[in-house]
Amino acid sequence: MKDILQEIIATKHEELALLKAKKPSLREALLRSETGIIAEFKRRSPSKGWIKEDGRADQIPLSYQQHGAAALSILTDERYFGGHDDFIRAARQTGVTLPILYKNFVIDEAQLYAAALCGASAVLLIAACLSVQQCSVLMAKAHELGLEVLLEMHSEQELEYAALGPDLCGINNRNLGSFHTDVENSFRLAELLPKDAVKVSESGISNPDTVRALRQAGFRGFLIGENFMKTADPGLALHDFITELIH
Repeated sequence: MKDILQEIIATKHEELALLKAKKPSLREALLRSETGIIAEFKRRSPSKGWIKEDGRADQIPLSYQQHGAAALSILTDERYFGGHDDFIRAARQTGVTLPILYKNFVIDEAQLYAAALCGASAVLLIAACLSVQQCSVLMAKAHELGLEVLLEMHSEQELEYAALGPDLCGINNRNLGSFHTDVENSFRLAELLPKDAVKVSESGISNPDTVRALRQAGFRGFLIGENFMKTADPGLALHDFITELIH
């Protein structure tokens, strides 16, 4: 007779092996990419309400991959952004193999475990939400779980966090208090970041010319969500954006 307990334990070992397996690297994907576009699955915004309430995580992320994204970002905050951890699981189940950024307001180690369990490759840590010490502890735990860290900064005062040595340094062009957005923020802060930092510009990017200029300023990643999600077909919108960018 089959020993059910032994079968369960064997399955758990298989699940743990998947959890601990090396995940696709966001950093390496951006360094290799011609475009560096991190296409974001974002259904809602606190400032604009629903962007695409019927947006499906089992369709749009895979379409992003098929249309040339370098990596993906998936919002998992439910109350303010209409997201869920299951959206990353759904994307993986449809065949997404690109690096996926777990986009949330991470303030506790439990969220890092959640990110690893749902299939993310990297997590966002936001300087405005954390002390330097808290950020350091969470970064160490993320690395222990095999997750890369995109550390987001918005102001010159927050640039001290870059000394922690994150895998990627993000500059958010959106003030999270007022939600005012200005891409000039990336240009202003770029030269103040460590020379060897892999720089990512986040928010407010809607024009291929802006991406070209940001790349000239040293950025390798460009996180774009609303510009694609507000269209009828986000994957096709990404395709058209890339076509214009590289020609």
